[in-house]
Amino acid sequence: MENKAKKFAVLYWIFGLLGLGLIIYTYFVPMWWVALQSHQYPKSMYPKGIRIEFKYNGVYNGCEGVREREELAMDAGADCLIEMNKINHFIGMYPIVQGVNDVDELGNHVPYPVYAGDKIPPEEIPGALKTLDKIMRSAHYFFIVFGLLGLAFLAVRRKKLSWAAILVALAPVYFLAIYIYYLWWYGHHLGLHGGGAFSGIKPFMPTVLGEGKVAQFTTESYPDVGFFLGIVGMIFMFVAIAFKKMYIKNSK
Repeated sequence: MENKAKKFAVLYWIFGLLGLGLIIYTYFVPMWWVALQSHQYPKSMYPKGIRIEFKYNGVYNGCEGVREREELAMDAGADCLIEMNKINHFIGMYPIVQGVNDVDELGNHVPYPVYAGDKIPPEEIPGALKTLDKIMRSAHYFFIVFGLLGLAFLAVRRKKLSWAAILVALAPVYFLAIYIYYLWWYGHHLGLHGGGAFSGIKPFMPTVLGEGKVAQFTTESYPDVGFFLGIVGMIFMFVAIAFKKMYIKNSK
């Protein structure tokens, strides 16, 4: 019985550490990406299309190819995040909240979203977008809490603390829930600047996964490396929970 308990203790520690490490690592890498394809953005210049990447703490330019970098050197407007906001502007969609990636001219973080291409007075920014900005800017605190909860789950051997491990394990689910909600929010709030050039476009749900169509643009939306690593981390955390239960059962 004692040997079994030791074996399960080692296993829950191994899977718990791996799961916690993977989930913490996802904070630093893209979780999802979205790209727009159109004839006005040729593949020779934009091989990935007008692409942006989503992390827990903000939204970032997704253009990384050699020719894209050359274009960026010649024209700051070629930044895909700026281009995406320009496109969204035409259909009356609010600019993208960029979280910690949103800084002023001096490189300092600002206390509210300042959007590229659309200078909206702070008092006119919708509350939902201010909330999203706060979530992104506070993401590192959430991950500190995840780290502490994960370590408590590992270190306190005589208590299951499954709830702590589950809260950590569900990190990619939190991301996906917020991502889907704000896709819906953006697609159903098209009143910026009177609805833009394509004011006839009705509220819609942007593509969450796969390909879609908006006006003359083909949209692509897919999980990135961080989301896959987060799912693996989640599985490892649940395996660790199971092994810890067996450890406690066999150590009595």
